[in-house]
Amino acid sequence: MFDLDGVLVDSEPVWEEVRRAYVADHGGTWRPETQSRLMGMSTQEWAAYLHELGVPLPPEEIARQVVDAMAARYREAIPFMPAARAAVRRLAERHTLGLASSSPRRLIDVVLDAAGLDDCFAATVSTEEVPRGKPAPDGYLEAAARLGVDPRACVAVEDSSNGLRSAYAAGMRVVAVPHPRYPPAPDALELAWLVIDDLDGLTPETLEQ
Repeated sequence: MFDLDGVLVDSEPVWEEVRRAYVADHGGTWRPETQSRLMGMSTQEWAAYLHELGVPLPPEEIARQVVDAMAARYREAIPFMPAARAAVRRLAERHTLGLASSSPRRLIDVVLDAAGLDDCFAATVSTEEVPRGKPAPDGYLEAAARLGVDPRACVAVEDSSNGLRSAYAAGMRVVAVPHPRYPPAPDALELAWLVIDDLDGLTPETLEQ
């Protein structure tokens, strides 16, 4: 089970830049803890949170405008993480892959299509499609259900505190690939079964141990 943002795509800086500018442009106030809180939230959750920061629009409109801005940035270039596409293809040769992401379905499909990886995943889930975003386990549980597998038989690859907590709460073993700019909290990192520096270290042999 892969996460998308921060694992396959170095999108967290883009999300932060887009949402920070959006809040400022609409008279809201970006708080010191805002970025860490946003990481892992579903679309509905982060749109409501931006509304709480002072954006005077309905959350549905906030979500639409921010996702439009993200899609425009992705059309310019998608910032894939180093070795991301190779790691996915390497694992897909021997294992069934799923994806559980906090990104909207629209952006998940854009990224996987651009990367040529859509045929590598047997199931993909956006937390738009489940009741709760990360750190709740809903997205990972739904991905396992769509694959027809026991969550306890799955390994999840995550980078953020909320992502690590989500996959662990789903009963999965968690491989942490900490993002250098947005490292997970120490207590979240302790939930990991394995910590690797980058996706070059993610191999079938490593997981099968």
